[in-house]
Amino acid sequence: MTSRRLSILHLSQLPASPPRFGAQARIHGLLAPLAARHEVTAIALMDPEFDEDECRRAMAQYCREVVLIPNPHGRGVWAKRALQLRSLVSTHSFEHLRYAVPAFQAELDRLQQRTRFDVVDLEFPYLAHFRMRQSPAGAPRPKVVIDAHEIAHDMVRQFARAGLGRGQALYGELDWRKLRREELAAFRAADGIYLCSADDETRVHAELPGARTAVVPNAADVEFYRPRPADPPADGRTIVFFGLLSTRPNIDGVTWLVEEIWPRVARARPEARLRIFGKNPPPAVLALVRPGVEVVGFVEDLRPHLASAAAVAVPLRLGGGTRLKIVEAMAMAKAIVSTRLGAEGIEARPEREILLADDPAAFAASLVRLLEDPAAAVRLGGAARHLAVERYAWSSSAATLEQFLLETVDRTQRPAAPAPVERTG
Repeated sequence: MTSRRLSILHLSQLPASPPRFGAQARIHGLLAPLAARHEVTAIALMDPEFDEDECRRAMAQYCREVVLIPNPHGRGVWAKRALQLRSLVSTHSFEHLRYAVPAFQAELDRLQQRTRFDVVDLEFPYLAHFRMRQSPAGAPRPKVVIDAHEIAHDMVRQFARAGLGRGQALYGELDWRKLRREELAAFRAADGIYLCSADDETRVHAELPGARTAVVPNAADVEFYRPRPADPPADGRTIVFFGLLSTRPNIDGVTWLVEEIWPRVARARPEARLRIFGKNPPPAVLALVRPGVEVVGFVEDLRPHLASAAAVAVPLRLGGGTRLKIVEAMAMAKAIVSTRLGAEGIEARPEREILLADDPAAFAASLVRLLEDPAAAVRLGGAARHLAVERYAWSSSAATLEQFLLETVDRTQRPAAPAPVERTG
């Protein structure tokens, strides 16, 4: 590794720390080790659900300066509905309007006119409309890279076609096209894009063949998520699902698990129980509680609950990027049953480090198999732990990102990517 220090301006629509769900875990997992070797200044929007003092203290442990800006377009139902109505008559997507906060630009102007940054590190494409290539008079302008956690417009397109009501589907069909235009414009203007998986990299190159990209995999803190002697042993009857419960992929996945898969498991293993962990469970998830099924919600430390589980279920049918829940469960040496989409981008081999199933009967049969054969669950989990340590540790992903940033800053000319072909399907 080089001894050169970069000055990095990190921009995000949510604070990175403390990491409580997937997007935060990726940002924190990459940013904290990066900040140990380089100077990081962070500006983040903050919805009302976050504790400003807690986030500031956590991020100040590794950032040179932290600026947190309340987002007036919070996640409240009525605020969301108002923005959706506004977006219907706007050329901009709902996501653009949600993060169009003038105070964010004011802080960008203040910091960039005072300090020269080597690179602007942008989380997601949603803030790309801000002026971010600024520097003090006479100083070179910074390069810009984007962390594409997933292909955002493809996510919205999936949601629009996921069997919702006609009104929601029509709205989604309009919104994803606007978001696609904005996202591809952001990618085209960037000096580099880093993605979670080779699958997403291929998707970007299909739209923008000239884009400069790198794969920086999602990972886990393999020293934090690891089997510990003090943890309870696997109980042989508990299946765990965990993740941020307010997201549509998780709501869809856990609903499918409870309604279509779990009755088959319960018939074969009446003593089995399903425990659902995660922040912000909506009424639709809370309504899934029934005999043998518990919605626990958020817990400060998930590790004892994972340790005592017989297996982890990842029944995802929507989404993109790679799932942190899988690499964290792998690091805990847990047997995992996932859909193929859920495991996309993770180089776990079926029957070696993971079990894959895409229909309710096969998914249920895989869970029952692990409940009935604890030794097989131990073997699968042990192989998954080995893979996590070898390939999916944050230290490795952060080193890949560091090299990408250094190469980006050293580039003197950025080739223009061709304009995308507008698609309607």
